[in-house]
Amino acid sequence: MDRPKPPVLRPVVWLGNSKKSLREFPDGAQKLLGDELQLIQFGGMPKNAKPFKGVGSGVLELALRYASGAYRVVLAVQIGRRIYVLHAFQKKSKKGIATPKRDVDRIKQRYAEAQELAHAYEKAKIN
Repeated sequence: MDRPKPPVLRPVVWLGNSKKSLREFPDGAQKLLGDELQLIQFGGMPKNAKPFKGVGSGVLELALRYASGAYRVVLAVQIGRRIYVLHAFQKKSKKGIATPKRDVDRIKQRYAEAQELAHAYEKAKIN
């Protein structure tokens, strides 16, 4: 009888100040978003993950309302075998649900950086 293979934990690459920003969220928000990120690492998909449009294929947004704030983590999951955390921020806009332009620009720039890193990892055959 074949034994089931253990799940593979995909590595996470934090771009820019995304890890520092996430660590500035309230403890409960950090825990909930961290749990969702870990679920993605093991191949699952959180209920509240949604595509982040206008950047590239496989870019997801984890959105969380916690206490009196709204917190976001944007990540790329379809570039090689790594997960790239592009941006983590507290949404402060009072004008609807749109992500502020400066945050979208930062996400686009880091997505391009993630693509370059993935290409470099592949070229070097780094797992």
